[in-house]
Amino acid sequence: MGTNVPHPESRTLSDWLLRLESIHPRTIEMGLERVSRVRVELGLVPSFPIITVGGTNGKGSSCAMMEAILSNAGYRVGCYTSPHLLRYNERVRIGRQEASDEALCNAFQMVESARIRSGVTLTYFEFGTLAAMQLFSQVEVEIAILEVGLGGRLDAVNIFDADCAVLTSVDFDHMDYLGNTREEIGFEKAGIFRSGKAAVCAEPDIPGSVYRHANAVGANLMHIGEHFGYSIGIDAAGWSYWGSGGKRHALPYPALRGAYQLRNASASLAALDSIRDRAPITMSDIRQGLLDVVWPGRFQVLPGRPVTVLDVAHNPGAAHALASSLDSVGLYQKTYAVFAMLKDKDIIGVARALGSRVDTWLAAGISAPRGATSDEVAQALEEAGVVKEGGEEAIRRFPDPAAAYAFACEQAARNDRICVFGSFHTVAEVLRYQNMRRRKTVEHG
Repeated sequence: MGTNVPHPESRTLSDWLLRLESIHPRTIEMGLERVSRVRVELGLVPSFPIITVGGTNGKGSSCAMMEAILSNAGYRVGCYTSPHLLRYNERVRIGRQEASDEALCNAFQMVESARIRSGVTLTYFEFGTLAAMQLFSQVEVEIAILEVGLGGRLDAVNIFDADCAVLTSVDFDHMDYLGNTREEIGFEKAGIFRSGKAAVCAEPDIPGSVYRHANAVGANLMHIGEHFGYSIGIDAAGWSYWGSGGKRHALPYPALRGAYQLRNASASLAALDSIRDRAPITMSDIRQGLLDVVWPGRFQVLPGRPVTVLDVAHNPGAAHALASSLDSVGLYQKTYAVFAMLKDKDIIGVARALGSRVDTWLAAGISAPRGATSDEVAQALEEAGVVKEGGEEAIRRFPDPAAAYAFACEQAARNDRICVFGSFHTVAEVLRYQNMRRRKTVEHG
């Protein structure tokens, strides 16, 4: 072992994460053979029920809602989501608390030993998935919620059989891996369905491939509007849910903003209904869970003026949902968009979804390997035809999202709005900038 390489026992979490990035030659490699071999070597056979959540958009919000409701019911919940915003620890939560560095390092060491014995390599996500489940098994969680990383059928999460699978939506993203049509994408995402188990689908327009796969494997498909659903009261004081567990009226709106969250909330309740024999919950648990659910970066409104909205929307479907939410929260004199994306995403499609709502575009670069430069973002904005009167003057270029956000804060008046979106990287950089500003204010307070 080289002198600059930490001994496994002394590796910090940062050391481990660097190690995970270098083990496998490719960042993403679809397939379950390698990760399954390591799982067998670890002897990972969970005895607790598992809810697996897939879909193009809405996965994280749905996971967070189920986590909050089940935790309020008193269950020890393990929740695995990705990607993270500021800390890797966000991905692995037990009892709604982020896993400690020490716990993660110990789990990584166990996976690494099993990987070496198996004679295979693992991607960053595969390694992290096994470590999360190893940790959940060690601390004996009572239920686990697992978010699919990419697709479903060949995603590492799918080596574990779901007692309930949730499909939140089917839209265009990751086409290089999942296919170019909704039929192809739907088939990949439906790969998390299991025979005789509930398959909850919150996508109103289900591709035929999802129906066919559910029938082929013998899953119990539950479709929104057909087997479960929701309605909004006339006075907008609350909403109602109906499903296999009966009707629930006068529910509070989820603490997560955005009208589309009722779809995610309904799917979450349908999923919990499907496992109520193993994890029963009460109306009180549902109400409190909806009220205290937290999921940063999803139509997150920061305190203060001008209003700042953070959203990780990085595909057209999510961008249309963001646009609808922006329309529903009042009028503002001017909207500044801090906009940065990865170059392999549909930058033009996302820009078009938000186009008419933005007065000034602040195109920023992302320094990550797949990040688009500010020039590439600006060019996409011009091709999208979303720039308002003023042409080039309506687009400003910045090296990174933090610089763009700092400019927006200087320029925006109290009755203006700043919207930060396009990527997890974009939101994370602005959150770090905000935290830094807050610390400086406290220090000089």
